[in-house]
Amino acid sequence: MRVRRSTAALLFAAALAAAPSAWARTPTAAEDLNPEAASGSQARTLARAPHYMMVSANPLATAAGDEMLKRGGSVVDAAIATQLVLNLVEPQSSGIGGGAFMVVYSARDRGIVTYDSRETAPAAARPDRFLDADGKPLPFTQAVNNGMAVGVPGLLRGLEMAHKRQGKLPWADLFQPAIRLAEQGFAVSPRLHKLLAGNKELPRQPAAAAYFYAPDGSAWPVGQVLRNPAFAATLRAVAQGGADAFYQGDIARDIVAAVHAHPKPGDLTLADLAGYQPRQRDPVCGAYRGFQLCGMGPPSSGPIAVLQMLGELEQYPIGDFAPGSVEAVHYFAEAGRLAFADRDFYVADPDFVRVPVRAMLDPAYLRARGALIRPDRSMKVALPGDPEGKLLSRGRDNALEQPSTSHLVAADADGNALSMTTTIENEFGSKIFVRGFLLNNEMTDFSSSFKDPEGRLVANRVEPGKRPRSAMAPMIVLRDGKPYLLVGSPGGSAIINYVAKTIVAVLDWKLDIQAAAALPNLGSRNKETELEKGTALEALAPALERMGHPVKITEFPSGIHGIVIDADGLQGGVDPRREGLAAGG
Repeated sequence: MRVRRSTAALLFAAALAAAPSAWARTPTAAEDLNPEAASGSQARTLARAPHYMMVSANPLATAAGDEMLKRGGSVVDAAIATQLVLNLVEPQSSGIGGGAFMVVYSARDRGIVTYDSRETAPAAARPDRFLDADGKPLPFTQAVNNGMAVGVPGLLRGLEMAHKRQGKLPWADLFQPAIRLAEQGFAVSPRLHKLLAGNKELPRQPAAAAYFYAPDGSAWPVGQVLRNPAFAATLRAVAQGGADAFYQGDIARDIVAAVHAHPKPGDLTLADLAGYQPRQRDPVCGAYRGFQLCGMGPPSSGPIAVLQMLGELEQYPIGDFAPGSVEAVHYFAEAGRLAFADRDFYVADPDFVRVPVRAMLDPAYLRARGALIRPDRSMKVALPGDPEGKLLSRGRDNALEQPSTSHLVAADADGNALSMTTTIENEFGSKIFVRGFLLNNEMTDFSSSFKDPEGRLVANRVEPGKRPRSAMAPMIVLRDGKPYLLVGSPGGSAIINYVAKTIVAVLDWKLDIQAAAALPNLGSRNKETELEKGTALEALAPALERMGHPVKITEFPSGIHGIVIDADGLQGGVDPRREGLAAGG
């Protein structure tokens, strides 16, 4: 795990040379549009490529996907190689101990399929899992960092399903970049160092502390090279034996043992792991300004909410409002209030709860909801709509979705496209470290309470085998039936606003994807109107407050990654708030 600092410095320098834009600052059009948008972050230039492109949250991960695309691999091949490296170099966000949603456009079939590898609740899970002795929700800090927070990981099963149906290169080949890096070592990035230094719970887990921290307890410094032979061994086993090697046998036994050995043990079992199944689902789609937008359906609420926001905004000339204007923030935030109000009542795992997707996305319903927006006054808190006349049977969700997760997009030379959001939920997940990777804390994405004060059951309540609701919003925008924009972001429930903002920026404000990703973040989750701290939006607070907006200035650590495909080729954009890289050829 440890190497000489001289070697570390050389390897870190090599990483920087291979991907100089990952940490270097250069002026961009996005900064010219709004200089404060990149305050405290890394400015980027628009990436261009003629045939294929890979975009992810880390240069080393992007390089792995780019390698597969160069070899003629599919977007699914590239996504798998990228994801495995992300697990290694960005362990705080995603990995094989978690799950993902993948949206894929097939050029051959001229259609979109989605793969659901969301985690599931153990068979022993009960609705009162996160309630105290008095029936009140536990504080999030007490719910998240323990064995009870761990859901059944789904990622590898989902990647395997996608590869069998849409992969081109051999499964084992996709593991080689991550295995090489795990054995040879990778340099700790500035973001990973900062998150390790600021985390108080991770050092309390002995296995995690032994890997992520120096012997004196300090976070490994930027440039320190970490080796992870345990993760390399795990990957070798799965490369050779398929996902079965993870879900059965020694790896599965070690996962269950780690969950049960925690001071607050969980109830995950070998049977839970062996029985996990991913789902191939139909996408949810809607129209906006002549484009067709498709994304992951339930149990994700993300694309539904994004489509609701856009459907509510379509009757207004949002394109005539300048980005960063009071009018743009007002209409965007009000649409967010309406969408989040519906989301909190209706969306959950469709295998357990009937989700009225068609009614929620009906154009007439969205136009009526959008008509509730007043041009000069905020509604402060929106009430949910009732698209099917069944609102009174639903209770309001109170899940706390945290700002972690990762996102990647890819386009290959055959015209296929992919958008995938992947997560272990909270920063460093449950903090339980086993076999070189972290386990998720996805169970806290369920509602803490299983019924509301009136006794109505909450759709997103804990149930055995159920998938928790998500805000992840991997999306593909089609123009004339072909992919035009691939987009998504990490960020907890704020993902919905990040993705909607980016789509509006590209389709309405005609910005390139890099400028769109760099725009200051904004919106409402049916509470305050949130404005990104350290940006020009802060100056709008007084005007918005005069309109009745309850304003909150906050950190908005989005991680938007996107690709635009047009007649000139491919254009890639990465969020300047993180360490991503777009590369192609």
